[in-house]
Amino acid sequence: MKVPAPGRADPALGTRQDVGVSEDHFGEEVAAVYDADHEDMFAPEVVGPAVELLAGLAGGGEALELAIGTGRLAIPLAARGIPVSGIDLSAAMVERLVAKPGGERIAVTLGDMTTTRAPGRFALVYLVFNTIGNLTGQDEQVACFANAAAHLEPGGRFVVEVGVPDLRRLPPGEDARVFAHAPGYVGYDRYVDLVGQLAVSHHFVAGSAGLRESATPFRYVWPSELDLMARLAGLDLEDRWSDWQRSPFGAESRSHVSVWVKPGSPAQK
Repeated sequence: MKVPAPGRADPALGTRQDVGVSEDHFGEEVAAVYDADHEDMFAPEVVGPAVELLAGLAGGGEALELAIGTGRLAIPLAARGIPVSGIDLSAAMVERLVAKPGGERIAVTLGDMTTTRAPGRFALVYLVFNTIGNLTGQDEQVACFANAAAHLEPGGRFVVEVGVPDLRRLPPGEDARVFAHAPGYVGYDRYVDLVGQLAVSHHFVAGSAGLRESATPFRYVWPSELDLMARLAGLDLEDRWSDWQRSPFGAESRSHVSVWVKPGSPAQK
């Protein structure tokens, strides 16, 4: 298993802490093309509602983004006046963040989001864009919830955005489903272990340099399972919506934005 070596990192990237459970699938090769490959996720109509909801949930307090990546949400959230910190396993992704306008305002700790502690307590911890699935074991996902809860001040909230497992749309006898396609792009998930809830996302991108494929393993997780993880971490479900616009969550929802709260009254500022 590949993990970052312990010790000090570049001061611009924060501090690196010992980690031990997650594999970094977002090295230099992926980081170099990440924003371009996910250009649609950087569109104002996608970023705006997410930042608006997160800013409201932070309530003027400090926010911590787990798996902060290149700062897709962190930078515009900080521009709203919310102090934002981050944790990320990939130095290559964080290098892109700090190089962007406004990125220098965000303190990032390099390390695993299941064990790494960022300095301070926060009104909001959030984990978006299906990234909880990058933790490919149930124990790791449970640990992530515990780590998030440990960062929260009383009354603070943990927000997770993730898709609802697509298994019922999988034809009998088949193990793969296309989840997105567009000119020059095809993405599909292959379900490799229904007992362990493991799958692999495959992405094919056609460009001037030819066809490029990437594959990332993930563990899919059900909303009720996440609620149990939250309860184990001492958090209570507060809200669940289908999207950042707070659309109602129901049986046909393909994804959800869930909010759990840490009991207690927020500290006086």
